[in-house]
Amino acid sequence: DEDIKQDDGSVRKLSEIINTDHENVKYLKGVKLPENVRAVPNLQDAVKGATVLVWVLPHQFIPKTAMGVKDIVEKDAVSISLVKGGVDITEDGLKLCSETISEIMGHDVSVIMGANVADEVARGDFCEATIGASDKQTGELFHKLFDMKTFSVNTVDEVASVELCGALKNVVALAAGFTDGIGMGGNTKAAVVRIGLKEMQTFITHFYPKTKTEVFAESCGVADLITTCFGGRNRKCAAAYAESRTKGQKPRSWEEIETTMLNGQKIQGTLTAQEIMPLIKHHRLESKLPLMCATYNIAFNDANPMSLVDSL
Repeated sequence: DEDIKQDDGSVRKLSEIINTDHENVKYLKGVKLPENVRAVPNLQDAVKGATVLVWVLPHQFIPKTAMGVKDIVEKDAVSISLVKGGVDITEDGLKLCSETISEIMGHDVSVIMGANVADEVARGDFCEATIGASDKQTGELFHKLFDMKTFSVNTVDEVASVELCGALKNVVALAAGFTDGIGMGGNTKAAVVRIGLKEMQTFITHFYPKTKTEVFAESCGVADLITTCFGGRNRKCAAAYAESRTKGQKPRSWEEIETTMLNGQKIQGTLTAQEIMPLIKHHRLESKLPLMCATYNIAFNDANPMSLVDSL
């Protein structure tokens, strides 16, 4: 529940503005929200009586949030996660956000991912999304809840692959941003998208061998990757990061870029890159994932952004 300074110098709560003026002036400025959308600052009040929980928050806040509501939600409640990112290392390999939510909440968690830039969705521009559900009945429920004329939803019977596409594409988007920052054009970025998609498939099928190839042709795969690599905050921030290291400027840190460019949002690609790199090394996948490794080295080992081209 944030304080928002008004033009006249007064301060109002963001929740009050949403409920009174029907606009999220900080995160979705200029978009009129339906009057049945209410901002409820108290988490417990928000979930009380709910039978469907939709998770949309930075993945680092998932465990604390889930612990705060697990004893309040209805016993027959179901969850769906829109969280693009969040990979924890376990003895068996990795643990996804949906698995963390499921473990704490005690029920199955589906996911929905796709080429869904918020401003465009809010405008009513046509877009697609992919629901990953563990069973047909749950998939049908979420399809009914989300599918509409301007938001076309397809359902697949996989959760992990759909969710990992949403996480890994942010790492590839960093690479795309680096190409912008060093002044490369569309041809180079197209190569990053193509190679990035192949590496996403390599990574996911290594840990989830039963993944269907068709998933990567869904909105959660190639479509989300394209829109993130040509737009989106990960690409934009990575471009600024690389430009500051190749154009004679003072090198900018990720923290400073996030603070000055994102208005309170987070760069998910950097965190995901840090989460998956120990897995890549432990499973000796470096030779199979040269783009992701080069992206990590530029982002965290002070490698020259131009070195990205060598990985291509």
